Amino acid sequence: MKAILAMAAAAVLLAASPAATVDDLAWLAGQWSREESERWTEESWTAPRGGVMLGHSRSGRGDSLRDFEFLRVQAGTDGIPAYIAQPGGGAPVAFRLVRRDGRSATFENASHDYPQRIQYARDGETLTATISLIDGSKPIRWVYRRR
Repeated sequence: MKAILAMAAAAVLLAASPAATVDDLAWLAGQWSREESERWTEESWTAPRGGVMLGHSRSGRGDSLRDFEFLRVQAGTDGIPAYIAQPGGGAPVAFRLVRRDGRSATFENASHDYPQRIQYARDGETLTATISLIDGSKPIRWVYRRR
């Protein structure tokens, strides 16, 4: 019974909170990089402007590019921010914002094959990005430092 009451209280608090905007994700802006042996990954995000954040990611080994991705965060048709990824410049895939606070955000798309969940968390000059299935299984994590 206590668990049901706690869940109901959380739902009321969520419903009472103001809707998230792209501006609430400004903490993600910056240039982030990760180097491990010869492998490297870089991710960059612009500050919110005009209701949009633009980003890109690229990774490689040594002097060779292996992957790249165009990214953006903007409000979906329902007004909720969505993370829109275009791996390799391909077709866009949207992940809806489902949780956030002042230094983390979780986006989900249960109908996508993999990933289904994208999470970002910032701690000072460190940004952690994690992708996984919707239940959190099969996680892959990148820990970036601000450049």
